[in-house]
Amino acid sequence: MGLNTKKNIVLIISAIFLISALLEGWAYGFFTLLRCVVFGSSAYLTWLAHKYETGDWRWIFGFIALLFNPMIPIYLYRELWVIIDFLVAVFLIISIFAFKLPEEIENESLTNNPRWKEGV
Repeated sequence: MGLNTKKNIVLIISAIFLISALLEGWAYGFFTLLRCVVFGSSAYLTWLAHKYETGDWRWIFGFIALLFNPMIPIYLYRELWVIIDFLVAVFLIISIFAFKLPEEIENESLTNNPRWKEGV
């Protein structure tokens, strides 16, 4: 599985959580889990964007990671979180198509794997 595929899976999972948060009736624990998922995925995407030098993406994903940080949470009104959740979900869905890693990096995990070179 290439890095772009892994990136897309992470983006989709986070977007699903954010869209689910727009529905009423969730317990407080769900929002804590939401923060952990979005924080973790945004931190991973920040690292990918930094590692492969893909422009300003690292700053955008870094800001999202800070916003959803579960260890030092930012407390806002529910109405404001609904808007933020929706906007971030839309951004993450757009990122599936706009945030691409170079093709040679896509296959890097296979070519650098010693088991792949041995034919095992």
